[in-house]
Amino acid sequence: MSKIIIKAENLGKAYQIGQIGTGTISRDLERWYAKIRKKEDPFLKIGETNAQNIKSESDVVWSLKDINFEIEQGDAVGIIGRNGAGKSTLLKILSKVTAPTTGKITGKGRIASLLEVGTGFHPELSGRENIFLNGAILGMRKKEIQRKLDEIVDFAGIERYLDTPVKRYSSGMYVRLAFAVAAHLESEILIVDEVLAVGDAEFQKKCLGKMNEVSKSEGRTVLFVSHNMGSVRHLCDNGILLKNGKISSVGNIKEVTDSYLTQNIVDVSNSYSHKEGSRLVEIDNVKLEKIDKSFKIHEEIKLSISFNNKHIDKVTCCFFILIYNSEGECIAGSFQTDTDQKITLEKDKGSLTFSMPNYLYPGKYFISVGIFDDGGHFLDWVEYAEIFESSGLYMNNSLFKERLGITIPTSSWKYNG
Repeated sequence: MSKIIIKAENLGKAYQIGQIGTGTISRDLERWYAKIRKKEDPFLKIGETNAQNIKSESDVVWSLKDINFEIEQGDAVGIIGRNGAGKSTLLKILSKVTAPTTGKITGKGRIASLLEVGTGFHPELSGRENIFLNGAILGMRKKEIQRKLDEIVDFAGIERYLDTPVKRYSSGMYVRLAFAVAAHLESEILIVDEVLAVGDAEFQKKCLGKMNEVSKSEGRTVLFVSHNMGSVRHLCDNGILLKNGKISSVGNIKEVTDSYLTQNIVDVSNSYSHKEGSRLVEIDNVKLEKIDKSFKIHEEIKLSISFNNKHIDKVTCCFFILIYNSEGECIAGSFQTDTDQKITLEKDKGSLTFSMPNYLYPGKYFISVGIFDDGGHFLDWVEYAEIFESSGLYMNNSLFKERLGITIPTSSWKYNG
């Protein structure tokens, strides 16, 4: 029988921009009286969403609003969303660093949090002393912490500096020790924000392995925030997608990450995100010629690219496309220079067509398009300009439910008896 370890009900968090007070003693008393009666703050302006690029008349912004979810014991849950979506605020409420403005959250068990570099560490204390301090905060006895000490120090790789004040540590050493403490001390819930990005690639891999062990083998609950969709998919089974402080999607991690990446495409395609370039020649439109944007294996993918040369009378340039998988990894690229092709553009609008057979395994893919001139300088580069799906591969095999590799080359099979 499943056991609910974290439950959020109508959770909301509002922040006031600018001056915090109400302006008068009588209003402050009115707010205080409402609070002790567990009533809503009478001076909050309801309805403001957390869209950072939109100016609002209100000085109150809802970082989170109407958040409802349940997490079972042993679940590994990825919390994803764009910057400002409310991920870190949610983790701070879960960690009881800050209180919600509305609603409530219930949790069972001790929580170990890794929210920011150095959180929970006293800079004047040594690494050893901070390990014992963090354990005591979690309610552990000295003997319990002592039993875990060697494991923590070995995992963090800071034995030489264990008795040095942590204020002398680099940000990487801080993160290594903080993660080792959070993961090894006996808490029921482990919360990890994006701080692992500070560590090197080897340590990040080590941390993901430990979190996987904590969740799968030890039955502890892990909440993980990251912009790296590959790491989130590798570690988590379920996901929560936040957008402008509200839950946009919740459920299976693959479906949630696909929803996140697709939403990014929709947001970008409404007004193209030009990554870099002088924009002397500008990409106006990128469009797949197939309406449903779904291509079977070895079917031809055709892409139309419109551009505008407003500034240069004549320029020799080269177009390229890059293809990304649903985890944000670039898996293929095609440049006109690969076949010694270049185009001389006159000062006007124009278009060209790119085509290739679909050799990609089933899944969602994203296309970026760019142009550079004869000297190798970028003229324009549009990220995530289109999205398409590869489908139709035979997968009905109990041994290979998920096939290896990223491409399917054309091939022939001949039985020789």
